[in-house]
Amino acid sequence: MTGFAPFEILEGDYDAGMVLLADHAMNRLPPEYGSLGLPESAFHRHIAFDIGIEGLTRHLAGRLGIPAVLGCFSRLLIDPNRGEDDPTLIMKISDGAIIGGNYPISDEEWERRLNAYHRPYHRAVERTLAKAGASGRAPLVLSLHSFTPAWKNVVRPWHAAVLWDTDHRAVTPLLDLLRQDESLLVGDNEPYDGALRGDTMYRHCMTSGTPHALLEVRQDLIADEAGIAAWRDRLAPIFSRLNEDPALHEYKVFPSRTGAYAT
Repeated sequence: MTGFAPFEILEGDYDAGMVLLADHAMNRLPPEYGSLGLPESAFHRHIAFDIGIEGLTRHLAGRLGIPAVLGCFSRLLIDPNRGEDDPTLIMKISDGAIIGGNYPISDEEWERRLNAYHRPYHRAVERTLAKAGASGRAPLVLSLHSFTPAWKNVVRPWHAAVLWDTDHRAVTPLLDLLRQDESLLVGDNEPYDGALRGDTMYRHCMTSGTPHALLEVRQDLIADEAGIAAWRDRLAPIFSRLNEDPALHEYKVFPSRTGAYAT
């Protein structure tokens, strides 16, 4: 574990009122895990990370001058966007790939990965949000992810999508602003639902009433620098518009569709 950082914080203006998160930014593994028994090609697939999201997050954070937190370990090791009691926290099979290094796995190793990677990442998110909200003004949290153009031979036509639970405050204007570009097909809780008990948005935003939205961009659209730059230029003014709304800087708890909050 020596020398392997589980997260990276991009510094910015904490008083600006906005923070970006990128749970699945990178496909890296600590050296002691080798390749988890997988071929090199697996680490260029969506099973290892969200393609294009590291670059998009860096570009947006730099353009907007705001802080961001990036996960630095592959979701194949442990998934930071899952609760600690989620059975998919450490996957044994992902989209047909058998992850030999994850099976069998002892209770001790499960706890080791939580302590070394998952928990430090979430503590970094907690510290960043606390710093951004130190004035008592809630930060607007935007979590960035990417999705595959197709899944099990079913085409996913959306260019981007907004995922959410019940807190609609940032979601409704974000959808409206994205849909002003008539060339875009924008999904609402597509290609999957945004209500996931214990995930990053649930843990850091739903339970505290922090305004937020999770934005997914289709991976083929941000697979190279030109695509990343184009989506940076599209999203930066939209995020700035959102950040100007005073209603998106107030704490207000909404009941989750997943059930009662964890204690």
